[in-house]
Amino acid sequence: MTAVVANADGEIFDLEGYAAVGRGGADLVPLTLDATIKMPYGGELMFLPDRMPIVYNLDTGRIETLAENPYEPGTPLYPVAAFNSPGYVLSRICAYEEKKSAQYLPLFAYGAVGWHGDSFRSAVILVDSENRQDLRLMQRKNVVAGIHRMQGIMPKNRLRRHLEKCALEYGCPAGKNFFLGRYEAPLPTSRSCNARCIGCISLQESGEIINSQDRIDFTPSPEEIAQVALEHINHVKKAVVSFGQGCEGDPLLAAHVIEPALHLIREKTADGTINMNTNGSLPVVMERLFDAGLDSIRVSMNSLRKECYTAYFRPRSYFLKDVLKSIETALDQGKFVSINYLNCPGFTDTPEEVEAFIEFRKKYPIHFVQWRNLNFDPIRYLQFMGKAAKHSPPMGMQTALKKISDTFPDLKYGYFNPPKENW
Repeated sequence: MTAVVANADGEIFDLEGYAAVGRGGADLVPLTLDATIKMPYGGELMFLPDRMPIVYNLDTGRIETLAENPYEPGTPLYPVAAFNSPGYVLSRICAYEEKKSAQYLPLFAYGAVGWHGDSFRSAVILVDSENRQDLRLMQRKNVVAGIHRMQGIMPKNRLRRHLEKCALEYGCPAGKNFFLGRYEAPLPTSRSCNARCIGCISLQESGEIINSQDRIDFTPSPEEIAQVALEHINHVKKAVVSFGQGCEGDPLLAAHVIEPALHLIREKTADGTINMNTNGSLPVVMERLFDAGLDSIRVSMNSLRKECYTAYFRPRSYFLKDVLKSIETALDQGKFVSINYLNCPGFTDTPEEVEAFIEFRKKYPIHFVQWRNLNFDPIRYLQFMGKAAKHSPPMGMQTALKKISDTFPDLKYGYFNPPKENW
């Protein structure tokens, strides 16, 4: 597959005579057809400033870093990465070398990409084929029509108003789905968080990284939450409503409004799946929410090793053992438990990480793994994790997924929160 690069104007082109390369930790390999697929619809290409592409020279048979275009000496070249559609997990990240002036990359996942025949090809693995976030099914005019309809139904609801901004300004698929009346609706509630994730998309305090969106700046009332949730549940087949969105902190810190909201919802209907995406840091609070009617949880993890978990989440006032206690509590109460597994090739697929996950699942028989690409500068992330703990060479994401699947045939893989009808 031919290497894909960009010039200083951001123009993307294939570089004849050079093959595309993908990275997994320190491992650099040319991309092949059998290790890639045609870039899925909805993916985007990004050129990376202050970085140089790593490519495979077909004439010399060597992997090289190109500071300039070999066909136009003096003209700089830049790497190109793929931000792939939901449902696909990266098997290789973009191969590049940083310049000394390089700043943090924005909060996206940077997959390896190349060109073959008449199409771009991505180094990804399909884990969920559901069209829940297929952009072709989210036409803006239909979203706007849904917004007008909801304005008439709940004109004073501040949460509805917030979701309008999510859908139209940030292009949030979950927000769009609420107004389209399909699949899963978001219920953001929490203004604060007890973690300081290095890849937090709603709050970055250092100024080195720009957050992707603004965090919700008010706490909706139980009545506002219940109104949005019931509207979705009452009109959508296999409806899911979820606390814990990208535009908020952790919902466990808003339990004072979520708990009464759960009672309000469950007083009206037993239908629908009420889910919470959370860091799982407060097991006692979690138990109260289960008693109030919460059906399932999705707990975010980047690692099952304490050192690496702590290095990414940087928790305040809780520890990984508290998260595990929340998972244990959920399982004991018969709740459906998913892991939001934030992965990065070169780290997640190391033997140490895979074995840690296997040991975790033996003790805590969770039902579902949502393989999610970590939206963070991949080289900086690998550096953080390298400082936190030692790692052996990666086995490859495809091998890692298969090893876990072979060990636990009952463990399901996916990307989206499943409704209880599919459990």
